[in-house]
Amino acid sequence: MDMGNVLYQVSIWLLPALLAITLHEAGHAFAAWRLGDDTAKRQGRVTLNPLKHVDPIGTVLIPGLLLMAKAPFLFGYAKPVPVNFMRLNHPRRDMVLVALAGPMMNFLLAFLCMLSFHALDYLPVDWREWVALNLRNGLVLNVVLGFFNLLPIPPLDGGRVAVGILPNFLAIPLARLERFGFLILIGVIILLPMLFRQFGSDMDPMRWLMSGPIATVISVIATLAGFD
Repeated sequence: MDMGNVLYQVSIWLLPALLAITLHEAGHAFAAWRLGDDTAKRQGRVTLNPLKHVDPIGTVLIPGLLLMAKAPFLFGYAKPVPVNFMRLNHPRRDMVLVALAGPMMNFLLAFLCMLSFHALDYLPVDWREWVALNLRNGLVLNVVLGFFNLLPIPPLDGGRVAVGILPNFLAIPLARLERFGFLILIGVIILLPMLFRQFGSDMDPMRWLMSGPIATVISVIATLAGFD
């Protein structure tokens, strides 16, 4: 193993992953506070300081091991933000807004990464490639994380959005799926591709579902940031 190369790869992925994962939770915390629930505020979670949102296993250990193992995907999570939905000003509506705040934070971070490419020419030449790789990885990670969390599967943010806007006869059964949500995701992300490979196919349902929208979002962000 080329330890120098491993450390370099960690250096260009660690900060983008840390910010993408933790500030996603900061978005939830800020939205909940502004909409009437100060639970996260009282726990010091309404902050852009990523250290306040770090989960040692989900934010550091798991992504680090995946990077060192050169895994084809990067997964991680931060400490979930506590939200008392009954303390929100309008619980059902505001639940949707709090859920959307996390992915919207990721799309904002992606835009800031793209915008920052304009500043590369002002950096010392020796730093430009390393900073550019961090920005590229931050852009991609935030768009992927933002879009992934919008999938309408509880306990993802998109699942909570769907529960908030669907009529009760659809929202209640969907909400009950939350206990199985991660099992469903593991099945779609890991088990289905393995099954397809057993039959000689490289079909990846999640990649097929997400690749087009992710490319479109990145293209829109590039245009908004002044890159035609």
